[in-house]
Amino acid sequence: MSKDWYAVRVQSEREETIREALEVRIRAAGIEEKVDRVLVPSEHLSEIRGGKRRITQQKMFPGYIFVHMDLDDDSWYVITETAGISGFVGERTKPMPMAEEEMAKILRDMEAKKEKPRPKVEFEVGEGVKIKSGPFENYDGLVEGISPEKGTLRVSVSIFGRSTPIYLEYSEVERL
Repeated sequence: MSKDWYAVRVQSEREETIREALEVRIRAAGIEEKVDRVLVPSEHLSEIRGGKRRITQQKMFPGYIFVHMDLDDDSWYVITETAGISGFVGERTKPMPMAEEEMAKILRDMEAKKEKPRPKVEFEVGEGVKIKSGPFENYDGLVEGISPEKGTLRVSVSIFGRSTPIYLEYSEVERL
């Protein structure tokens, strides 16, 4: 039989722990030839704090893991009886495999985001912010522009009754 990808519901914030427990159970049951891959899709985010770039990892589908497997009674039982797993996506008695092109897109996205992390943007244009440090500390302003690749914002601040744009790092401002 050919293997398909299946989405499995798991407890949020425990995806990695459940993936590891499932892999242990698969080896213990001796069904490695039926279940060959268990995946928690995640992406890398880059953020700049204190002038230093940090790469963090964020799950793309919180509360789900993906399993590449040949579905039969043995593999279904091992997966559904693993602690933290609430079941397959699809009908209760007959899980629905994912479309090949859908899973291929998820895998491509994961690879692309590993090589070029997506910037983590916490602000929106038009949002009010308060400056936390620097010569304009305690001034309020409005975000006029965002430069995620540099980790900076263009903020409009009223100085002597006149709107003046200044450039600040994400870490130098906070939401109002």
